Amino acid sequence: MSIDWQNFTPLASLAGGLIIGTSAGVLALRSGRILGVSGFVSGLFDRDAEWAARFALILGLVLAPLLVGAFVPLQMPTVDAGWAAVIAGGLLVGFGTRLASGCTSGHGVCGLSRLSLRSAAATAAFMAAAAATVFVVRHLL
Repeated sequence: MSIDWQNFTPLASLAGGLIIGTSAGVLALRSGRILGVSGFVSGLFDRDAEWAARFALILGLVLAPLLVGAFVPLQMPTVDAGWAAVIAGGLLVGFGTRLASGCTSGHGVCGLSRLSLRSAAATAAFMAAAAATVFVVRHLL
């Protein structure tokens, strides 16, 4: 294994992690809610009192890279897959988040910080599935 030093961004990654962790902590302290993006997205279909907050969070997730890109040149990621693979992957991720009752942000960030055994099991399953997928795609296909 080798590190791609050209694209290695530990400071940006640390800053992003601190922002996500702080946001999750503030949300938990102020409203008692868990910062799980899949829950916020699925909640957009419910027109209740928290709809505006959910919409603001999702809008922030979309606008933040655009705002940063206005000041810092960002490299566009390359996707070495066709549209069918991208759509299939998105559907599988959606199915997995429903099956696990949450996503990596809910289980991996918030659940693990609360020492939730269910979140530890879900995060271990996410990581194992990711490792298996990378191995199959890079070495077997």
